[in-house]
Amino acid sequence: MDGNGRWAKKRLMPRIAGHKRGVEMIREMSRACARRGVEYLTLFAFSSENWRRPEEEVSLLMDLFRYALQHEVRNLHESRVRLKVIGDLSRFDPQLVQLIQYSEQMTAGNTGLTLTVAANYGGRWDVLQAVARLLAQRPELAGQPLSEEMLAPYLTMHYAPEPDLFIRTGGEQRVSNFLLWQLAYSELYFTPTLWPDFNEAALELAITSYQQRERRFGRTSEQLEACKG
Repeated sequence: MDGNGRWAKKRLMPRIAGHKRGVEMIREMSRACARRGVEYLTLFAFSSENWRRPEEEVSLLMDLFRYALQHEVRNLHESRVRLKVIGDLSRFDPQLVQLIQYSEQMTAGNTGLTLTVAANYGGRWDVLQAVARLLAQRPELAGQPLSEEMLAPYLTMHYAPEPDLFIRTGGEQRVSNFLLWQLAYSELYFTPTLWPDFNEAALELAITSYQQRERRFGRTSEQLEACKG
């Protein structure tokens, strides 16, 4: 979700105003995805690299995260949305961690859209923590070859299928350490639209682009046609 700060700057507003508008877009995108039958929506809200931003902005982002959880979770719950938060929560203050845990527990039984928020998350960290957890539970594997099947249950997104479509707003064309393991076969879509302007019409363009692609997963086009036949 890139471009909040630039959106605010264009309007001669403080950066936090862009982040607040970005939170509103999360609500809109969640509803738009639910209407289209999307089952999993994962948002990169705060990366492990974002701690390098000015201290004041980081503090305001934490306050905004807390505010969003306090005021939006009940709406998510009423819409049957299941909320998950992935990332290294150890750097967050205990009250924020408790609020995250409470929000996840409140929505745990919901069967609609699963909305995952990646906070203090990094794809490399995800793989490393998965290996560490695997070896901690199965020390006999130390020094032995590991398989994808062994590691998969320990990744933070173990409860969800691998993403079909990756969307990055704001004009940058890189994945920036987001879901590195899970994005191996995802279709990538980059748009110059800033996140606060990424409305339902922009989402439709991204989905249309995805639908026009051929996903081969290592096979040839001829093999795919044969399977259809």
